[in-house]
Amino acid sequence: MIRPATAADAGAIAAIWNPVILDTAVTFESVPKTPADVAALIAARPVFLVAEAAGGIAGFASCGQFRSGTGYARTMEHTIVLAPAARGRGLGRALMAGIEDRARARRAHSIFAGVSAENPDGIAFHAAVGYAEVARLRAVGWKFGRWMDLVLMQKFLG
Repeated sequence: MIRPATAADAGAIAAIWNPVILDTAVTFESVPKTPADVAALIAARPVFLVAEAAGGIAGFASCGQFRSGTGYARTMEHTIVLAPAARGRGLGRALMAGIEDRARARRAHSIFAGVSAENPDGIAFHAAVGYAEVARLRAVGWKFGRWMDLVLMQKFLG
């Protein structure tokens, strides 16, 4: 089931997110999220959804304005993270459909994904749900003692 996140979900979301932050190059973030950090994000982002499976939180997706300023008000950027056991079960697609529907309802024109070039599964997933690579920013992320590329992928919401 896909539903809006609440502050009560913050601990479960942090538990899914922090291993990705600490142990992978999927994100360039290196500081773990506290439940209070996640609760603040849930309150701040216009769209923040969770996927429930087997009685618990299996993943989340959120989106907000791509960049600040009124000129970007109808362009969004999203984050999506699934627990390892939740992958390959359609929950990622369901979360993406949920945030895209809500972005359309907010009159968004397009939505971006910033995907680490070291995350080929993330690039393939986004391509499979209709995102196209529009830019590759060389050596913009620093993690694990090395520079990494960021792939920008975009989908028009029409």
